[in-house]
Amino acid sequence: MNTMTLDRASAAPTALRSPIADDRAMLKAAADLTRDLSAPRPAIYWADLVASAVVGYAALVVAIVATPLWATLLAVVVAMLALYRGMSFIHELTHVKHASLPGFRTGYNALIGVPMLVPSFMYEGVHNLHHARTRYGTSEDPEYLPLALMKPWSLPLFVLIAALAPIALIFRFGILSPLSVIVPPLRRVVVERYSALAINPHFRRRMPEGAAKAQWNRIETACALWAMTLIALVASGTMPLRTFAIIIAVASGVAVVNQLRTLVAHLWENEGEAMTVTAQYLDTVNVPPPATLPALWAPVGLRYHALHHLIPGVPYHALGEAHRRISAALDPASPYHRASYAGMPGLVAKIARSTMLPR
Repeated sequence: MNTMTLDRASAAPTALRSPIADDRAMLKAAADLTRDLSAPRPAIYWADLVASAVVGYAALVVAIVATPLWATLLAVVVAMLALYRGMSFIHELTHVKHASLPGFRTGYNALIGVPMLVPSFMYEGVHNLHHARTRYGTSEDPEYLPLALMKPWSLPLFVLIAALAPIALIFRFGILSPLSVIVPPLRRVVVERYSALAINPHFRRRMPEGAAKAQWNRIETACALWAMTLIALVASGTMPLRTFAIIIAVASGVAVVNQLRTLVAHLWENEGEAMTVTAQYLDTVNVPPPATLPALWAPVGLRYHALHHLIPGVPYHALGEAHRRISAALDPASPYHRASYAGMPGLVAKIARSTMLPR
């Protein structure tokens, strides 16, 4: 769902004002060295998704039934990280050819999308616009805000507002979805403004058509039924408030960690101009080994986000090998190496410092 509008500083720094020409050697190496890595391996996808869901929901049950506070808190963290990993597969769904992973969209929606109220249609048809050559970093990019050019208080607000996402999603599917069926004008508003995992508050998505509309309606119906059931269980007292609070805490944790990961996925230094592929790459972030924590907060290949922007068709399980090949092949002076960072704290500090520069 769209975030609220965040204030921008009065003028932009010059970090990316000068045009950055495409580095042909880097682009060629990225394409040539990864041609054999483009096929997704269904066994890896399914095992990873199912394991994430099983561990996540098992830990959630433990958190609900556990008596000692420490056991509850530990189980909440495990559930949050496992379900966050499972939810991250929504990103893969937007890039993988579905014929090469039969039934995986259905599996994602059944295991994660509907229970977590983050169905696949909230990213499909949206994320691909972020990768469009002429849209990235512009006002037409649903996943871009020039956060580095905004006011300092915008960054903590950007992260903290994500904590409200679970309640907003329950309201969107449990209240707005059924209402929009009987109030046609509301339906357009719900689809355009409240049906995308976007951070650009000005983004409006198109109404679905044809087979996509039928698929959307089936998945949304399942989400609406689940959200209404949750509301009814809590309102009737059938679900104890403690249980509901733990569920919301886990879901909020997933949303906050994902928002933190989003905060450091780019440098956010573009003010709306179209960018070359190399400029887009340098505005994006890799957090490769030897860093270990990114495996938790940037799972399912998201630690190689800059590389992913160079080769979006390579599946998540092959990005580590792709990075090793390209890193070894390119000269140390290549722009490729300039997109790698040590971890989240340094990236947050870099963006925060940028927001405090005089404009």
